[in-house]
Amino acid sequence: MDNGLPCLDLLEATPGLLRGLMAELTEEDVRWKPAPDRFSVGEVLAHLSHSEGHCYRARLDRFMEEENPEFEPDDAQDHLDLYSRMDPEDAFDHFEEQRETNIEMLRDMPPGSGDRTAVHKAVGGITLAQMLNEWAMHDLGHVRQIAELVRARKYHAAAGPLGSFYELKP
Repeated sequence: MDNGLPCLDLLEATPGLLRGLMAELTEEDVRWKPAPDRFSVGEVLAHLSHSEGHCYRARLDRFMEEENPEFEPDDAQDHLDLYSRMDPEDAFDHFEEQRETNIEMLRDMPPGSGDRTAVHKAVGGITLAQMLNEWAMHDLGHVRQIAELVRARKYHAAAGPLGSFYELKP
């Protein structure tokens, strides 16, 4: 059913994109951090799992159950300790399960759902469609982040002198 909501195909594709990027990573690669203040692939996966339920699904439910709900900002930095303790494979499996459930719900929403409104305390009035676009941007930012971590950890040094053509920012 086409309910007019944006970004559903991209949101549905994200887990597969991430699986492809991580296909050749070892457990050590997944836990590697380019610097103490940077995320590892595993921490990014934990963040995606956590935010899928505690941010996006929670907001989605409130969009549909309440008139003009009010949302607090969510900052990944507030949960770093949690992310560092989570098992990366378990976190990613949980993310995939949650995402599948969320996509099913989104695809079953009635037409016009994207026009439902909420108030985000940091930016003011938003619509569900705007949140879905931000959700897609969030996904793509972390796809890019994991791709850069994989480039730096797995392939840069192995490229030998050809690696000097690349400036990495993991």
